[in-house]
Amino acid sequence: MKRIMIKIAYDGTNYSGWQTGDKKNGIEDILNAKISKLTNENISIIGTSRTDSGVHANGNIAVFDTNSDIKPDKYSYAINNLLPLDISILESKEVPLDFHPRKAKTIKTYVYKIHNSKIRNPLKEHFAHHVYYDIDIDKMILASNYLIGVHNFKSFINPESQIIQYANEHNIINDDITTREIYSIDIRKKDDLIEIKIIGNGFLYHMVRIICGTLLKIGMSMWVPDYIKEIMDKQDRKYAGFTLPAKGLTLESIEFVN
Repeated sequence: MKRIMIKIAYDGTNYSGWQTGDKKNGIEDILNAKISKLTNENISIIGTSRTDSGVHANGNIAVFDTNSDIKPDKYSYAINNLLPLDISILESKEVPLDFHPRKAKTIKTYVYKIHNSKIRNPLKEHFAHHVYYDIDIDKMILASNYLIGVHNFKSFINPESQIIQYANEHNIINDDITTREIYSIDIRKKDDLIEIKIIGNGFLYHMVRIICGTLLKIGMSMWVPDYIKEIMDKQDRKYAGFTLPAKGLTLESIEFVN
């Protein structure tokens, strides 16, 4: 028995997210079926990050156990021969059998893309959120500085999140469940494309999309930059900005740290 780690890229447009659902149209459903067919085993992969419906990835990580004699570094080629064109294994290698990607400490990088143009471009439609209003990225950069570091991000989580519902049902008042650390936020504009790159140790349900929606309102001069401090202090989702569409978000990379 050996454990294989795979690095996966996918266009999430046609899928119900990473995790399996009623329609069995999650990325993990596709991978389980194709790898099972390849190895003639009942494969059940373990993913590191559960991206939402419509979210893309350039470096999600998963592992699976197998008795197949395929060389670890050849799985990427073998699996790709069976996959649809919007999913690809970028890399494969063997890892220790006791390695569990969800229990390991990680650094995750997400990128949100905004197509800032008066005219919509269909070639950018699947991978960026179109905004035709003027956006001041200097205001967004100023506001983003308040988010760097260790904070309780309760204002930036969807209230329907499982951890919020569990905490409410069990009367749990614990800031740790919504506390995360953001290492950096980099906001750049090239031509008509704005990219917001957020790096942190983990993210809550819809957290990145809500943060980006909040920064967007500030960039559109609907709020002043330091209003983001009040949003964080309120610890209430209703004070934060839009939940931007999933299509603009890409899980860029996952790095495992000791």
